[in-house]
Amino acid sequence: MAAYKVKVATGTDLLSGTMDSISLTIVGTRGQSHKQLLNHFGRDFATGAVSRCTCPTGSLTGQLSDGWDVLLLQRHPGRQGWAQTLSLLCGLPAGKTAAEDTLPILLEHRQEEIRAKQDFYQPAQLRPCTPSYRWNGYIPGFPILINIKATKFLNSNLRFSFIKTASFFFRLGPMALGFKLRGLVDCKQSWKRLKDIKKIFPANKSIISEYVAEHWAEDSFFGYQYLNGINPGLLRRCTRIPDKFPVTDDMVAPFLGEGTCLQAELEKGNIFLADYRILEGIPTIELNGRKQHHCAPLCLLHFGPEGNMMPIAIQLSQTPGPDCPIFLPSDSEWDWLLAKTWVRYAEFYCHEAISHLLETHLIAEAFCLAMMRQLPMCHPLYKLLVPHTRYTIQINSIGRALLLNEGGLSARGMSLGLEGFAEVMVRALSETTYDSLYLPNDFVERGVQDLPGYYYRDDSLAVWDALERYVTEIITYYYPCDAAVEGDPELQSWVQEIFKECLLGRESSGFPRRLRTVPELIRYVTVVIYTCSAKHAAVNTGQLEYTAWMPNFPSSMRNPPMQAKGLTTLETFMDTLPDVKTTCVTLLVLWTLSREPDDKRPLGHFPDIHFVEEAPRRSMESLRRRLAQISHNIRQRNKCLPIPYYYLDPVLIENSISI
Repeated sequence: MAAYKVKVATGTDLLSGTMDSISLTIVGTRGQSHKQLLNHFGRDFATGAVSRCTCPTGSLTGQLSDGWDVLLLQRHPGRQGWAQTLSLLCGLPAGKTAAEDTLPILLEHRQEEIRAKQDFYQPAQLRPCTPSYRWNGYIPGFPILINIKATKFLNSNLRFSFIKTASFFFRLGPMALGFKLRGLVDCKQSWKRLKDIKKIFPANKSIISEYVAEHWAEDSFFGYQYLNGINPGLLRRCTRIPDKFPVTDDMVAPFLGEGTCLQAELEKGNIFLADYRILEGIPTIELNGRKQHHCAPLCLLHFGPEGNMMPIAIQLSQTPGPDCPIFLPSDSEWDWLLAKTWVRYAEFYCHEAISHLLETHLIAEAFCLAMMRQLPMCHPLYKLLVPHTRYTIQINSIGRALLLNEGGLSARGMSLGLEGFAEVMVRALSETTYDSLYLPNDFVERGVQDLPGYYYRDDSLAVWDALERYVTEIITYYYPCDAAVEGDPELQSWVQEIFKECLLGRESSGFPRRLRTVPELIRYVTVVIYTCSAKHAAVNTGQLEYTAWMPNFPSSMRNPPMQAKGLTTLETFMDTLPDVKTTCVTLLVLWTLSREPDDKRPLGHFPDIHFVEEAPRRSMESLRRRLAQISHNIRQRNKCLPIPYYYLDPVLIENSISI
């Protein structure tokens, strides 16, 4: 009688071991062995342990599936009264689509795994422990996300490790306690002097945070942030001044340089527009006993021969009129500064609600949840995507429980409150398109594909290209032809679920319901991986550096937008800014969201082995080499820049959204 020597390794994450009984069955093409109990005296499957045993094949005949040992491990109902079935192929399975799994028992196992994760049916003894991933309505008109109650059963890829959990909460506590002891979080008064705001600066200052505090009022830095700040995807080239923004040549000619005019600069492509129309008409709340105010401004900018992006006109409403003057750099110092601050206030909501929370965290969670529900673990797309879902559901669930809840930190620091903040995201989702998430198209559509000094564009396209080449190599290995893509039902179910649950079935989004060709699949998967990694890094990593100086990124405004010129003073400026308490609460939120805890995994580093075939492993090594070269190029360039741009340095990009 033949026998197999088997090694079973337990994961190294804390609490990954088990005290339950484990057995194994070896499956061949024409039969399977009897169950062999793996347990010995003591705890065999402790964290990091490797157990060895010999398994007789019994009546097993025929070859093992494709030369691999197929091991079915079962936890028997016992000490904890539950059971779970796992499968391994010689320790790890080769990536296979459903079409390639010809053995009925393997096809059945794929289906059972999917059914269990979707919770179609589960025996009573499985329900307390088997993770099931259900869509859950969060806000009407919003992506349908995971049921937060299910997160306590997340697997180790999705659930924070002990190190990350401790790091996350221990870093927030001391800062919050320090504010409390100094009485800052209880102070509802205005800041008396601008320099007093520096009292709440985090101890670990950076070159950029210091630069922001020193140069925030300068027009050149105001314009620079549209290119290389934390919300670098909003600016558009303007070819015609919109009717709702009646800027004339006489107004702006002094700021365009000699020998030119507004029409000439429009034709040259040197005029740009930041339009915050998506914020129009959203009601505000009361903070600390005082009514807050809101606006949806327009800002016109000029890219001059010196290479600076400079603001040249600001209107604080989408509706022009006598009570809505157009502010200019030639206006009084405090009028112009307050007008720019209103624009930065609008930036807060377009960044936090749209670019950051909606377009990375929540869309990535939908990608992840659909993957968990529709792709079995042996599917090549699951293996390709799973490193880019690590901790995303956990951090989003923490965010909803601590930050985006009634009475939470965000509700106490935003003039729009939770309802208004959610309304911004609902509006943005209704306009989100597949093309806008396809990075190369976005720059062309906004007319900024050739704008000098746009380091965000240069770095993001370099990272995109590296990821696209990596995805191409992996996809073409597993999908040799278009028919393999169109004929993969698990892949199509994944795509269909994203369209239905994330985009709410909205045809105008342009998101595909079905993929039919290999190039379509490559594009789709690249969008997913980029969104879950580099896109988040671009809008998240610099949050604290650009927002620690509150006037550069206020979350609330306590006076209405100016309706006449010449009335703003230092006193009215300070009275319009958030009060001390609101400033501290907002800084605590942004500190929490931007400080990546320990247990990091930079882009391209995959310590958890999912692919066992040689070809995809070579592709992973090629990806690491490309990313290393991009990192080198970025660091060399930054040596010559007064303000370094490093948010898309691959060394600083996480594989997934984990904070």
